[in-house]
Amino acid sequence: MMKIPFKLSIYILTFSLGSFSNLAAQEGVVEVHQDKQIDALLRVKKEVNATAANYKIQIYSGNRSGAEKAQTDFRNSFSEWPSTKEFETPNYKIWVGNFKTRLEADRALVKIKRKFTNAFPFKPKQE
Repeated sequence: MMKIPFKLSIYILTFSLGSFSNLAAQEGVVEVHQDKQIDALLRVKKEVNATAANYKIQIYSGNRSGAEKAQTDFRNSFSEWPSTKEFETPNYKIWVGNFKTRLEADRALVKIKRKFTNAFPFKPKQE
């Protein structure tokens, strides 16, 4: 391997550092021109996302009296999530929560399964 003389390496280093000192970043102003309807669309999207039910947890499926008992038990044990009673022939079902992601539903499921062992997460059909 060839060895570079010390003086030559100093010259190369000085030249390299000197050439970088003249570099400067560009400065400028960015202007965004967008249609005013975009803001309206974003507001509508936020409203839809706030009301959309991505995931729920079913804690009961069966007759009406059992559904009412399950819903009362759930409300007494877990006040942080809303519950609804749904009817799908021939069963009443108790659905809880309104989770945006599967991860959120799974975290809640861990707590809910301590009392309702048959609970499971699902994604309701969009009507």
